[in-house]
Amino acid sequence: MADFFQNGPIATLHRLSDRPTAELEADLAEWSVSTPLALVIPSLYRELERPAMNTIVNELARVPYLDEVIVGIDRADAAQFADAKRFFTRLPQGHRLLWNDGPLLRELDQELQKEGIAPRHEGKGRNVWYCLGYFLARGRGSVVATHDADIVGYSRDMLARLLYPVAHPSFGYAFGKGYYYRSDGAQLNGRVSRLLVSPLIRALRDTLGANDYLEYLDAFRYPLAGEFAMRSDVVHNLRIPSDWGLEIGLLSEVYRRYTPRRICQIDIADAYDHKHRELSAHDPDSGLHKMAIDITKALFRKLAVDGEVFTTATFRMLKASYYRGALDLVDQYHNDAVLNGLGFDRHREEEAVELFARAVMEAGSAFLENPMETPFIASWSRVTSAIPDVFERLLEAVEADAD
Repeated sequence: MADFFQNGPIATLHRLSDRPTAELEADLAEWSVSTPLALVIPSLYRELERPAMNTIVNELARVPYLDEVIVGIDRADAAQFADAKRFFTRLPQGHRLLWNDGPLLRELDQELQKEGIAPRHEGKGRNVWYCLGYFLARGRGSVVATHDADIVGYSRDMLARLLYPVAHPSFGYAFGKGYYYRSDGAQLNGRVSRLLVSPLIRALRDTLGANDYLEYLDAFRYPLAGEFAMRSDVVHNLRIPSDWGLEIGLLSEVYRRYTPRRICQIDIADAYDHKHRELSAHDPDSGLHKMAIDITKALFRKLAVDGEVFTTATFRMLKASYYRGALDLVDQYHNDAVLNGLGFDRHREEEAVELFARAVMEAGSAFLENPMETPFIASWSRVTSAIPDVFERLLEAVEADAD
């Protein structure tokens, strides 16, 4: 059972009771008449071959309020995309698959590349960006949610709770972020959020001083959650990072455009698990090593834009502060795990902290070498300004590739 504690500048909407999913869905179905609701799922083709996606589709087939489901399929050839289309025929809602490797969508992407307004990197950020562009091009939805394709133990109440605060006609939220407790039932998971992001934000506050943006980020219980909901006007002006800084960059963009009172976080699951990545301690271009560097650079970029000045000495102080704080957290997580009968591998936890401390310095060096690096993809407002008929062409490309 959750508590009801409110912390920081954003509202936390807790899971205080086992309110029936059917009640939440009845409200959403009523509101969806005037506020159509959509769902975006970015996915690699190989996720369709795993049990999690099968469960997700079976659960979504029972959702009564969705106007449309938009699925972005990455790394699929023609035969695999045809298989993906068959896979999703179980959905009774209107649904569309974006073949991100399809010839016409790639052709449109090349034109956007020439204008300098297309995603420069493959991956989840690009997938989400095109799916949200399609959502806007359709012009039907008022609120859109996004969640991952590899959620183990998915149930449709996660989506209902995620959409509810943003769809509610009087709450006034423009953006909602899901949060949860990451565990497989045997041990604590979510190392990057627990052991990198939280202690790093606090170390930045200790090193740089009081900062409203860092206070805002520190209020999120799981800032790296891939589950969020937002109103369509948010989508138009959103710049999405194309690297592993996606979630932090998204929170930064929302902070830039909206007051904290328009932002909330929602407890969407008692426990949550999905596939895990290797640390890749000796390879800064893969696994959690790369993720840590990208996330850390995203924080540095945002703070630099707001006027903070970074030097090598700053990063050295930051690393020391981070390392001390992260090791203190390892003690706290150990005690929490033992109290709850969960396994806890202190060696692996401290090994992760050591890698993340190194990643802080690596990200700092990369930032100083290239402070103007901008992995953000252009907002759809900018794209439509450059190519006024881009939405019509996007619809044509997606539908032709799907035929």
